[in-house]
Amino acid sequence: MNYRKRAAELLEQGHYNDRPSRVLNLLLIVLISLNVVAIILGSESDFYDRHKQALWAFEVFSVLVFTIEYLARVWSAVDLEEFGDKRPILGRLRYMLTPMALIDLLAILPFYLSLYLSFDLRFLRVVRMLRLLKLTRYSPALGALLDVIQQEADALLAAFVVLLLMLVFSASGIYLLEGEIQPETFGSIPSSMWWAIVTLTTVGYGDVVPITTGGKVFAGMIGLIGIGMIAVPAAILASGFAECIHERRRKYVERIHVLLSDGILDERDRWHLEGLRRDLGLRSDEALQLIQGMLDEARQSRLSHCPHCGEHLDDEPTP
Repeated sequence: MNYRKRAAELLEQGHYNDRPSRVLNLLLIVLISLNVVAIILGSESDFYDRHKQALWAFEVFSVLVFTIEYLARVWSAVDLEEFGDKRPILGRLRYMLTPMALIDLLAILPFYLSLYLSFDLRFLRVVRMLRLLKLTRYSPALGALLDVIQQEADALLAAFVVLLLMLVFSASGIYLLEGEIQPETFGSIPSSMWWAIVTLTTVGYGDVVPITTGGKVFAGMIGLIGIGMIAVPAAILASGFAECIHERRRKYVERIHVLLSDGILDERDRWHLEGLRRDLGLRSDEALQLIQGMLDEARQSRLSHCPHCGEHLDDEPTP
């Protein structure tokens, strides 16, 4: 038995016809969720003082499980199609640099660093909250979000740079208009940036406001510009999501087409499609509609062609 390949099958989501794989992934989801609950409750001083030993024991147990999981994923990564390589070390290194592998590493690294370095307890709690990102492996929706951010990274970076330029421009403008009148809040460009951020994002806390006519006119202009500027990243993400959903549907239809090459969908094919559907985050009714459409198309194609010569039955005979 190939234990490494079996480890890859157990750890990778998508083997829905494999009961041990489903159980293992469910247990990992529960452990991650309990870790998040423990971190939240541990931030309460009274609760932490009363259950300090129990929280520490649970932390050690969780880190041990997550460490074994991480090492097992790295070890078995070469049995995955996208990381298969004649040089196993390079294949594993490529896997270790993937976003999900880095998240797995960040989930355990703070614990080991804390054994040799001193950290603020609050800092460690917040860093340990990164374990919540491990759930993206089991959630198609969260996985899609990471995929969209990765694919649209250049566009999002460009929008961020423009927003940063607008932030500096806004802070500089209000500093010139209000600096002498309100030196305690607009006395410098850095101190004016808080107002610029609040205004550009159209939050408008109202704790710092311009009082001169020029400052009010300038603030109104920045607020109007901010409405459009903040919408840019949202539009990029929305467009990326639409493209991502379209691409996932295309992949599902392509796989149906491959499985229908023999003209039928047996039980094994349907299990495979169910696993792919969950991986891609498609709704069950949507997937069923796509399968039914492909089956109808294949049936219509068989009815309209001669089973012996393959010619279209509606074609006129050649004189």
